[in-house]
Amino acid sequence: MLFRVIRALGLATVIAISLIEPYKAKAQMNMNMGGYANSHYAGIYGVPSNPAMAAGTHFKWDINVAGVNAALGNTYARFPKSLIFHPPDSLEGLKRNRDYFLDTLSTGKQFGWGNMDVMMPSFMYSLDETKSIAFVWRVRAQGNGGGMNTDVANFFANNFPNSQYNNQRFDMEVASGSFHMWNEYDLTYAQIIKDDGMHLLKGGVTLKILNGIAAGYAQVEDASFTMNSATSADIYSGTLKVGYNDGINNWKKPNTSNYKPFTGNWGLGMDIGVVYEWRAEMDGLQGYDDTDWNPEGDDYKMRLGVSITDFGGISYKKVASNTDLSLIASNINPYEIKMRKGEGWQSYYRRLQQYFTPIASDEKFRMNLPTALNVMFDYNIDARFFVNGAAVMSLNSGRYDPSKTYMVSHFTITPRYDGRHFGVYIPIDVNNHTQFDMGAGFRLGPLVIGSNTVLSNLFQKNKNRLDGFVALRLVPMRFGKTLLGCPAAQF
Repeated sequence: MLFRVIRALGLATVIAISLIEPYKAKAQMNMNMGGYANSHYAGIYGVPSNPAMAAGTHFKWDINVAGVNAALGNTYARFPKSLIFHPPDSLEGLKRNRDYFLDTLSTGKQFGWGNMDVMMPSFMYSLDETKSIAFVWRVRAQGNGGGMNTDVANFFANNFPNSQYNNQRFDMEVASGSFHMWNEYDLTYAQIIKDDGMHLLKGGVTLKILNGIAAGYAQVEDASFTMNSATSADIYSGTLKVGYNDGINNWKKPNTSNYKPFTGNWGLGMDIGVVYEWRAEMDGLQGYDDTDWNPEGDDYKMRLGVSITDFGGISYKKVASNTDLSLIASNINPYEIKMRKGEGWQSYYRRLQQYFTPIASDEKFRMNLPTALNVMFDYNIDARFFVNGAAVMSLNSGRYDPSKTYMVSHFTITPRYDGRHFGVYIPIDVNNHTQFDMGAGFRLGPLVIGSNTVLSNLFQKNKNRLDGFVALRLVPMRFGKTLLGCPAAQF
């Protein structure tokens, strides 16, 4: 269900949002994992948000077995708890005010997002006390949709076509949707740049080799329209920009059958970051004992980190039938441009081309990665209790380019307990849509599990956000041993 909804945020999202029923497709987060990725026991899971985190750790090596981080959210529709445990096979069967509830009184714009990030077998290795390398293989899928004013969303979502909206003019500056699924093979180098005992500065860079699987986007711009009656509407202006590749066009079921480790869609990306640590007056903080490697690694009183992640993108060839459309039309029947029951979105888009004027567009498009600025602050209270603040700010969520995925900007404060073999994390998060969440995460040896929204969702009858994460690592405990019982390398 999760993957199906994420994929629907692509081309079908924006056409449905902008022309028919937006609530159907309204259904991000980075690899933060409830604050765990910024802890000094994160190991390889700190690398995706800041490559400098790989240097100067307690670990001589760290191996990820598997990890999944996924999230869904929107600002317009809420769903009861029962749908989480018993999701429908089709969104068409949902009934308003029973299976979902719309925020029809909002004065803002409406958005939806989805994200899935799978870390495949990966490793991090410390060359010495100052230099480290890492290889991370990730499979990522991300969708974004929205940008529509609530009055326009209500027009399409409230029993469209609804006679109560007759002879009212609606204006839609922009509404967009995008979906991207890709492989990412990341090579990281990090090292300590300066260390005078009290002040430590380290930097890192990740080169990403990108391999695209499926990508698509659609964006409606500067549309104005009036519905005269149930069978007649006038569209005075508007442009629909569309592009998708063969991966979207030939999507099959089950969804997992569409995954391919190597395709012809190659691209490059990059992360870059720095971390500063202040190590004065440790207040009882103790490093590992003498039997462990690098006993001073990660022992800081305060840590600051800044990084920019996900530079780059992938170029795709459009399906031959792709074309942008001028939406200007007179006396058009709203029922004709409504998606029909059981109609696939490819068939729906080809049918739309009969009613509107094609506009020539490029044969290729470039799907940008969700570029973000990450700022992190971590304070060590007494060697086991910490407080972390982290901000993720999207750098490419504006209107200028419809062919992109982008992060939902958010700020998280995470109090945590971090013991050597056990950790507890309580992320408290607010995003740029003013949505507040509280979650919980746990680390028990090599296993990490949690959710950024689980605690706040416990007290909400109806929900519009859901996420979770789980990771299994091969963690070195002591010199010559690992937590899973496999022999560690001898140094």
